Amino acid sequence: MSKTLIVEGGGFRTGFTAGVLDAFMALEYYPFERIVGVSGGAIASSYYLAKQYGSCVEAMYWLANDPEFVKLKHIIKERGYMNIDYLREVAFEHVPFHVEKALVAAKDKEVHFVATNRETGTAEYLAPSDKDWVEVVIASCTLPFITKGIHKVQNMDLMDGAWSDPIPIRWTADQGADDILILRTSHLTKKMSKSIPNYLGSLFYRSKKELSECFATHHNCYNDALEFAQSAPEGVNIEQLWPEDGLKCTGTSYSVNSIKTDYRYGLQVGLDFVQKELT
Repeated sequence: MSKTLIVEGGGFRTGFTAGVLDAFMALEYYPFERIVGVSGGAIASSYYLAKQYGSCVEAMYWLANDPEFVKLKHIIKERGYMNIDYLREVAFEHVPFHVEKALVAAKDKEVHFVATNRETGTAEYLAPSDKDWVEVVIASCTLPFITKGIHKVQNMDLMDGAWSDPIPIRWTADQGADDILILRTSHLTKKMSKSIPNYLGSLFYRSKKELSECFATHHNCYNDALEFAQSAPEGVNIEQLWPEDGLKCTGTSYSVNSIKTDYRYGLQVGLDFVQKELT
């Protein structure tokens, strides 16, 4: 059986994921032949591939501390109140992402980051390259309404992958994965109902049928992934790591201290998991 890692997004809740993956790095746990990341999970798995211990959470501290990253007065501007393009500056200057090391690690793996095609409303599973790695990550994180909501990569207009395939377990199994570990930032079994942002998105984009449908059915897509993970087909082993005790960060509330707390929690969860795997 070949091991596959799926890394869910979650905004600043990704601090937990950063902790889990730093524990993997500390214990030199790199068994995965396939890695699929979504949104914040694309950031975390990139630093993991590059073996940059501590860099993902450091990047999150930069974002949380910088007043230019979030400005409510920009909510009606094209960039949105959260400047997603600032990820590029963080990756190249503040907490440099070593793309060359990531490429070396990925040469014998299948690495994909999920983004949503704004024309079709469907998921794109993008394989990053030396020329567009950071741009693919930004596309996977580009939230509609909160950020600029659109990022062009590989001649496609893209937005956050969580809207089309938030936990790409079914797609991954279709690719032949049979031993899958999912790193979660949300409750293991709690289903999602149609949210206000998704309702508004379906109305706002009603002139674009496919994109409107993407927003309208997002909760169904999420719930389908939960059901698939809980009742995997014969021959497919699925394991999930998730914050059983809850996280301090939420989708809209975060601070450096709450990120640190979630990160330390993730470190412990990751250490416990690897020690169990190796015994």
